[in-house]
Amino acid sequence: MKNWLDDIRWNEQGLIPAIAQEVGTGQILMLAWMNREALKLTVQEKYAIYWSRSRAKLWHKGEESGHVQHVKDIRLDCDNDVILLSVEQIGGVACHTGRHHCFFKKLTDNQWVTVEPVLKDPATLYK
Repeated sequence: MKNWLDDIRWNEQGLIPAIAQEVGTGQILMLAWMNREALKLTVQEKYAIYWSRSRAKLWHKGEESGHVQHVKDIRLDCDNDVILLSVEQIGGVACHTGRHHCFFKKLTDNQWVTVEPVLKDPATLYK
C-alpha cells in the first residue's frame, strides 16, 4: 500500500512549505517548513510541528512561548508541493515578533511599513 507521504513533492532538502491559516477568520498566520517527520507528527498529534531550517531540528510550534497551533484540517495543493494547515492559534500570537501573524509589513510608496502591533513582548515569550 502506498504511503500518503509519498504523494508529496518534497524539495531538494526534503521539505515542503506549510502555510498556517487561522480557522474562523481565514487570516494567514505564517509560513514555515515541514519534513516528512514533522508532517507525520503533526497528523498524529493534531498540533503544528515544523522543521526549523536555522536550527536544523523539529520545531514544536509554541514549545517555548505556549502559543501552539491546534490543527483542524490539512490540505495539499494541486501541484502536491504546498501544505495548508487550518489551525486554532492558542494565545493569539503566531509570530516570533509577538504579533498575531507574520505578515505585518505592507508595501506603501515603495517602502515596507509595519502595520500590525506587537501584542506581546518577544523577550517574554522565549527563553
